[in-house]
Amino acid sequence: MIQFEDVHFSYNTEESENETTPRSDGEVIKGLSFSIGSGEFVCILGANGSGKTTVGKLINSLILPVSGKIVIDGLAPDSEENILKIRQTVGMVFQDPSRQMVASTIEDELAFGPENLGVEPREILQRIDWALKILDLESLRYREPHYLSGGQTQRAAIAGVLVMQPKYIVMDEPTAMLDPKGRRSVLEAIDFLRAKLGLGIIYITHHMEEVLRCDRVLGLKEGQLIFEGSPRDLFSEEATLKELGLQVPPVIELANLLRQRGCKLQQSLSWQELCSALTSVWRN
Repeated sequence: MIQFEDVHFSYNTEESENETTPRSDGEVIKGLSFSIGSGEFVCILGANGSGKTTVGKLINSLILPVSGKIVIDGLAPDSEENILKIRQTVGMVFQDPSRQMVASTIEDELAFGPENLGVEPREILQRIDWALKILDLESLRYREPHYLSGGQTQRAAIAGVLVMQPKYIVMDEPTAMLDPKGRRSVLEAIDFLRAKLGLGIIYITHHMEEVLRCDRVLGLKEGQLIFEGSPRDLFSEEATLKELGLQVPPVIELANLLRQRGCKLQQSLSWQELCSALTSVWRN
Protein backbone atom coordinates (compact mmCIF):
# COMPACT_ATOMS: atom_id res chain seq x y z
CA MET A 1 0.00 0.00 0.00
CA ILE A 2 1.10 3.56 -0.76
CA GLN A 3 0.38 5.93 2.13
CA PHE A 4 0.74 9.71 2.38
CA GLU A 5 0.11 11.36 5.74
CA ASP A 6 0.16 15.17 5.98
CA VAL A 7 2.90 15.43 3.35
CA HIS A 8 4.44 18.83 2.57
CA PHE A 9 6.98 19.60 -0.14
CA SER A 10 8.76 22.73 -1.38
CA TYR A 11 11.27 23.12 -4.16
CA ASN A 12 14.50 24.83 -3.23
CA THR A 13 14.33 27.26 -6.14
CA GLU A 14 11.55 29.17 -7.83
CA GLU A 15 12.24 27.20 -11.00
CA SER A 16 10.39 24.05 -10.01
CA GLU A 17 8.98 21.15 -12.01
CA ASN A 18 7.86 22.05 -15.51
CA GLU A 19 4.14 21.78 -14.70
CA THR A 20 4.21 23.73 -11.43
CA THR A 21 4.00 27.49 -11.13
CA PRO A 22 5.88 29.11 -8.21
CA ARG A 23 3.79 29.69 -5.08
CA SER A 24 4.00 32.79 -2.95
CA ASP A 25 4.50 30.61 0.14
CA GLY A 26 6.98 28.28 -1.61
CA GLU A 27 4.97 25.13 -0.96
CA VAL A 28 4.00 22.88 -3.85
CA ILE A 29 2.38 20.09 -1.77
CA LYS A 30 0.42 21.13 1.32
CA GLY A 31 -0.67 18.56 3.89
CA LEU A 32 -1.50 15.81 1.42
CA SER A 33 -2.99 12.56 2.79
CA PHE A 34 -4.26 9.55 0.83
CA SER A 35 -3.64 5.84 0.31
CA ILE A 36 -3.47 3.61 -2.77
CA GLY A 37 -3.93 -0.13 -2.50
CA SER A 38 -2.08 -2.89 -4.28
CA GLY A 39 -3.49 -3.48 -7.77
CA GLU A 40 -5.58 -0.29 -7.71
CA PHE A 41 -5.84 2.01 -10.75
CA VAL A 42 -5.88 5.61 -9.50
CA CYS A 43 -5.92 8.77 -11.61
CA ILE A 44 -4.37 11.98 -10.33
CA LEU A 45 -6.06 15.02 -11.86
CA GLY A 46 -5.52 18.74 -11.66
CA ALA A 47 -4.73 21.81 -13.70
CA ASN A 48 -1.18 22.91 -14.50
CA GLY A 49 0.51 23.89 -11.26
CA SER A 50 -1.57 21.58 -9.07
CA GLY A 51 1.40 19.40 -8.10
CA LYS A 52 0.50 16.20 -9.96
CA THR A 53 4.01 15.43 -11.20
CA THR A 54 5.47 16.28 -7.80
CA VAL A 55 3.21 13.67 -6.19
CA GLY A 56 4.39 11.08 -8.73
CA LYS A 57 8.03 11.84 -7.93
CA LEU A 58 7.33 11.63 -4.21
CA ILE A 59 5.73 8.20 -4.64
CA ASN A 60 8.83 7.03 -6.54
CA SER A 61 11.21 8.71 -4.02
CA LEU A 62 12.82 10.77 -6.77
CA ILE A 63 12.24 13.64 -4.33
CA LEU A 64 11.65 13.46 -0.58
CA PRO A 65 9.04 15.28 1.51
CA VAL A 66 9.93 18.28 3.65
CA SER A 67 7.59 16.98 6.34
CA GLY A 68 4.89 14.36 6.80
CA LYS A 69 5.03 10.64 6.28
CA ILE A 70 5.27 8.52 3.11
CA VAL A 71 5.22 4.72 3.37
CA ILE A 72 5.48 2.42 0.35
CA ASP A 73 4.65 -1.20 1.19
CA GLY A 74 5.96 -0.71 4.71
CA LEU A 75 9.08 1.22 3.64
CA ALA A 76 9.71 4.86 4.49
CA PRO A 77 12.24 6.77 2.34
CA ASP A 78 14.46 7.48 5.34
CA SER A 79 17.59 5.62 4.22
CA GLU A 80 19.48 4.97 0.97
CA GLU A 81 18.66 1.27 1.25
CA ASN A 82 14.92 1.94 1.58
CA ILE A 83 14.94 4.48 -1.24
CA LEU A 84 16.54 1.90 -3.55
CA LYS A 85 13.92 -0.69 -2.58
CA ILE A 86 11.10 1.82 -3.12
CA ARG A 87 12.38 2.66 -6.60
CA GLN A 88 12.37 -1.04 -7.42
CA THR A 89 8.83 -1.33 -6.05
CA VAL A 90 7.53 1.77 -7.85
CA GLY A 91 8.49 2.29 -11.48
CA MET A 92 7.94 5.60 -13.25
CA VAL A 93 7.14 6.45 -16.87
CA PHE A 94 7.47 10.10 -17.86
CA GLN A 95 5.54 12.24 -20.33
CA ASP A 96 8.45 12.38 -22.81
CA PRO A 97 9.66 8.77 -23.15
CA SER A 98 12.72 9.75 -25.19
CA ARG A 99 14.18 11.33 -22.04
CA GLN A 100 14.23 7.87 -20.43
CA MET A 101 16.13 6.22 -23.27
CA VAL A 102 19.86 5.78 -22.68
CA ALA A 103 20.84 2.85 -24.94
CA SER A 104 21.29 2.39 -28.69
CA THR A 105 18.72 -0.41 -29.15
CA ILE A 106 15.49 -1.43 -27.45
CA GLU A 107 17.06 -4.66 -26.18
CA ASP A 108 19.96 -2.76 -24.61
CA GLU A 109 17.51 -0.24 -23.15
CA LEU A 110 15.54 -2.97 -21.40
CA ALA A 111 18.72 -4.62 -20.13
CA PHE A 112 20.08 -1.41 -18.61
CA GLY A 113 18.06 -1.39 -15.39
CA PRO A 114 18.41 -5.07 -14.42
CA GLU A 115 22.13 -4.99 -15.22
CA ASN A 116 22.59 -2.14 -12.77
CA LEU A 117 20.83 -4.23 -10.11
CA GLY A 118 23.18 -7.13 -10.69
CA VAL A 119 20.54 -9.46 -12.15
CA GLU A 120 21.99 -12.60 -13.76
CA PRO A 121 22.37 -12.32 -17.58
CA ARG A 122 20.14 -15.33 -18.24
CA GLU A 123 17.32 -13.84 -16.14
CA ILE A 124 17.77 -10.47 -17.84
CA LEU A 125 17.19 -12.09 -21.23
CA GLN A 126 14.11 -13.87 -19.90
CA ARG A 127 12.72 -10.60 -18.56
CA ILE A 128 13.40 -8.85 -21.86
CA ASP A 129 11.67 -11.61 -23.86
CA TRP A 130 8.69 -11.41 -21.49
CA ALA A 131 8.35 -7.61 -21.56
CA LEU A 132 8.72 -7.37 -25.34
CA LYS A 133 6.01 -9.98 -25.83
CA ILE A 134 3.61 -8.36 -23.37
CA LEU A 135 3.95 -4.94 -25.02
CA ASP A 136 4.00 -6.24 -28.63
CA LEU A 137 7.54 -5.00 -29.28
CA GLU A 138 9.24 -8.25 -30.31
CA SER A 139 9.76 -7.08 -33.91
CA LEU A 140 11.45 -3.92 -32.65
CA ARG A 141 13.95 -5.64 -30.36
CA TYR A 142 17.04 -4.42 -32.23
CA ARG A 143 15.57 -1.13 -33.45
CA GLU A 144 17.16 2.16 -32.43
CA PRO A 145 14.81 4.19 -30.17
CA HIS A 146 14.86 7.29 -32.37
CA TYR A 147 13.33 5.30 -35.25
CA LEU A 148 10.21 4.40 -33.25
CA SER A 149 6.84 6.12 -33.41
CA GLY A 150 5.59 8.00 -30.37
CA GLY A 151 3.34 5.14 -29.25
CA GLN A 152 6.11 2.57 -29.77
CA THR A 153 8.58 4.69 -27.81
CA GLN A 154 6.16 5.05 -24.90
CA ARG A 155 5.50 1.30 -24.87
CA ALA A 156 9.25 0.71 -24.91
CA ALA A 157 9.59 3.03 -21.90
CA ILE A 158 6.89 1.02 -20.10
CA ALA A 159 8.74 -2.19 -21.00
CA GLY A 160 11.94 -0.70 -19.56
CA VAL A 161 10.12 -0.22 -16.26
CA LEU A 162 8.40 -3.60 -16.44
CA VAL A 163 11.67 -5.57 -16.60
CA MET A 164 12.46 -4.15 -13.16
CA GLN A 165 9.40 -6.10 -11.93
CA PRO A 166 7.74 -3.29 -9.96
CA LYS A 167 4.55 -3.65 -7.96
CA TYR A 168 3.32 -0.16 -8.91
CA ILE A 169 3.90 2.05 -11.95
CA VAL A 170 3.51 5.83 -11.91
CA MET A 171 2.64 7.17 -15.36
CA ASP A 172 3.01 10.92 -15.80
CA GLU A 173 0.75 11.92 -18.71
CA PRO A 174 2.10 9.10 -20.91
CA THR A 175 -0.27 9.89 -23.81
CA ALA A 176 0.07 13.68 -23.79
CA MET A 177 2.48 13.78 -26.75
CA LEU A 178 0.84 11.03 -28.82
CA ASP A 179 -1.59 10.96 -31.73
CA PRO A 180 -4.88 9.05 -31.33
CA LYS A 181 -3.41 5.78 -32.62
CA GLY A 182 -0.43 6.04 -30.27
CA ARG A 183 -2.68 6.91 -27.34
CA ARG A 184 -4.89 3.91 -28.02
CA SER A 185 -1.95 1.50 -28.16
CA VAL A 186 -0.53 2.79 -24.86
CA LEU A 187 -3.92 2.67 -23.11
CA GLU A 188 -4.48 -0.89 -24.31
CA ALA A 189 -1.06 -1.84 -22.94
CA ILE A 190 -1.94 -0.29 -19.57
CA ASP A 191 -5.25 -2.17 -19.45
CA PHE A 192 -3.38 -5.40 -20.13
CA LEU A 193 -0.78 -4.76 -17.42
CA ARG A 194 -3.46 -4.15 -14.88
CA ALA A 195 -5.72 -7.04 -15.88
CA LYS A 196 -3.06 -9.71 -16.39
CA LEU A 197 -0.30 -8.68 -13.99
CA GLY A 198 -2.31 -6.98 -11.25
CA LEU A 199 0.00 -3.97 -11.15
CA GLY A 200 -1.01 -0.87 -9.24
CA ILE A 201 -1.29 2.05 -11.67
CA ILE A 202 -0.96 5.69 -10.61
CA TYR A 203 -2.00 7.58 -13.72
CA ILE A 204 -1.47 11.32 -14.10
CA THR A 205 -3.49 12.76 -16.96
CA HIS A 206 -5.43 15.75 -18.27
CA HIS A 207 -7.44 13.70 -20.80
CA MET A 208 -10.82 13.43 -19.12
CA GLU A 209 -11.96 10.43 -21.17
CA GLU A 210 -8.99 8.44 -19.84
CA VAL A 211 -10.24 8.93 -16.29
CA LEU A 212 -13.15 6.57 -16.97
CA ARG A 213 -10.70 3.64 -16.99
CA CYS A 214 -9.60 4.12 -13.38
CA ASP A 215 -11.01 2.91 -10.07
CA ARG A 216 -10.58 6.14 -8.16
CA VAL A 217 -9.69 9.78 -8.74
CA LEU A 218 -7.54 12.10 -6.64
CA GLY A 219 -8.19 15.74 -7.56
CA LEU A 220 -5.47 18.26 -6.70
CA LYS A 221 -5.59 22.03 -6.54
CA GLU A 222 -2.49 24.00 -5.53
CA GLY A 223 -1.01 20.98 -3.82
CA GLN A 224 -4.08 20.08 -1.80
CA LEU A 225 -6.53 17.20 -2.19
CA ILE A 226 -9.97 18.63 -2.89
CA PHE A 227 -11.63 15.53 -4.39
CA GLU A 228 -11.37 11.81 -3.80
CA GLY A 229 -13.88 9.40 -5.27
CA SER A 230 -14.98 7.45 -8.32
CA PRO A 231 -14.98 8.86 -11.88
CA ARG A 232 -18.79 8.69 -11.77
CA ASP A 233 -18.88 10.88 -8.67
CA LEU A 234 -16.44 13.36 -10.21
CA PHE A 235 -18.36 13.71 -13.46
CA SER A 236 -21.60 14.27 -11.60
CA GLU A 237 -20.10 17.31 -9.84
CA GLU A 238 -19.52 20.03 -12.41
CA ALA A 239 -18.63 22.51 -9.68
CA THR A 240 -15.79 20.26 -8.50
CA LEU A 241 -14.43 19.89 -12.02
CA LYS A 242 -14.44 23.65 -12.46
CA GLU A 243 -12.77 24.12 -9.08
CA LEU A 244 -10.04 21.73 -10.22
CA GLY A 245 -9.58 23.88 -13.31
CA LEU A 246 -10.71 21.07 -15.61
CA GLN A 247 -13.14 21.17 -18.50
CA VAL A 248 -16.38 19.31 -18.05
CA PRO A 249 -16.51 16.66 -20.81
CA PRO A 250 -19.11 17.66 -23.45
CA VAL A 251 -20.94 14.33 -23.11
CA ILE A 252 -21.33 14.93 -19.37
CA GLU A 253 -22.63 18.47 -19.95
CA LEU A 254 -25.10 17.10 -22.47
CA ALA A 255 -26.29 14.37 -20.10
CA ASN A 256 -26.80 16.90 -17.30
CA LEU A 257 -28.80 19.17 -19.62
CA LEU A 258 -30.99 16.22 -20.58
CA ARG A 259 -31.60 15.46 -16.91
CA GLN A 260 -32.69 19.07 -16.44
CA ARG A 261 -35.18 18.53 -19.28
CA GLY A 262 -36.72 15.63 -17.36
CA CYS A 263 -34.83 12.68 -18.86
CA LYS A 264 -34.16 9.97 -16.30
CA LEU A 265 -30.57 8.99 -17.00
CA GLN A 266 -28.25 6.89 -14.89
CA GLN A 267 -25.01 8.51 -13.71
CA SER A 268 -23.18 5.86 -15.75
CA LEU A 269 -24.91 5.71 -19.11
CA SER A 270 -24.09 4.17 -22.45
CA TRP A 271 -23.84 6.06 -25.73
CA GLN A 272 -27.02 4.30 -26.89
CA GLU A 273 -28.94 5.58 -23.84
CA LEU A 274 -27.72 9.11 -24.49
CA CYS A 275 -28.77 8.95 -28.15
CA SER A 276 -32.17 7.61 -27.15
CA ALA A 277 -32.65 10.48 -24.67
CA LEU A 278 -31.63 13.03 -27.32
CA THR A 279 -34.15 11.55 -29.77
CA SER A 280 -36.90 11.75 -27.15
CA VAL A 281 -36.16 15.42 -26.39
CA TRP A 282 -35.98 16.23 -30.12
CA ARG A 283 -39.36 14.66 -30.81
CA ASN A 284 -40.98 16.48 -27.90
